[in-house]
Amino acid sequence: MKTISEILDLSTTFLSQKGFDRSRREAEELLSLVLKLPRIELYLQFDRLLDPVELDLLRLFLKKRSQKMPWQYIVGTVQFLKIELEVTPDVLIPRQETEFLAEKVIEAIGEESLTVWDICSGSGCLGISIKHQRPDCSVILSDISLEAVELAKKNAAKNDVHVDIWHGDLLEAFQGLKADIIVCNPPYISEQDYHSLELEVKQWEPKLALVGGETGYEFYEKLAKTLAPHLYKTGSLYLEIGTGMGEHIKTVFLSHGWKFVEVFKDYASHDRFVKVSGHAANA
Repeated sequence: MKTISEILDLSTTFLSQKGFDRSRREAEELLSLVLKLPRIELYLQFDRLLDPVELDLLRLFLKKRSQKMPWQYIVGTVQFLKIELEVTPDVLIPRQETEFLAEKVIEAIGEESLTVWDICSGSGCLGISIKHQRPDCSVILSDISLEAVELAKKNAAKNDVHVDIWHGDLLEAFQGLKADIIVCNPPYISEQDYHSLELEVKQWEPKLALVGGETGYEFYEKLAKTLAPHLYKTGSLYLEIGTGMGEHIKTVFLSHGWKFVEVFKDYASHDRFVKVSGHAANA
């Protein structure tokens, strides 16, 4: 058996040979995960021996990380607002920007008990976090991926949240139904931009949830055309968008009869979210 000190040195060398710039920090984080210890404790227990089970788990984590698997998939969970979600390579890893979108919707709900849909729901981060904070609202999630639907069901149960989770493409599962608020983080990467994504994203996160088509605007164009029958007169759509897409998406919705299209910025002051409301057909 080897000590923490020896294992850290060996792991650092291994990750360095695999091209990791922060190989020591990566090794510390992985070992901390295995031993369930803060990083500082590794140095306070330098002479501690690892048992065979711990060594096997560390080897597994090192192998996954050496293949550029994102940390969130290695750990298997992420924190999102006030909930914890399971994540696998079947769904996108929820980002901090998407938390901002969830907060926007929760703020918009106000004191009313509304019907909220989360389409392209993936892990369920948006719909489940909204329902977690507003249990009085009726929340439905949907996704085209059966794997995503099953994972979202697990995440809802994990957080003791009662939502409906349906299988379907965009609004396909909602024929004849209306909502007060629809929230969506659709695929918006273009085919061309997909090839220049970081390896950790391109190799591990699902292309189905990343690429919106040749231009990246395809899902927004579909929603602009098909959304009106599914929103109440006072209803709104909240969208996440890619950097630099705001003005074009605004034009798309305005050209399809939507009266109000507002673009919001993220924490880095990039256009990242859009609110759409007031279709002529619902006047």
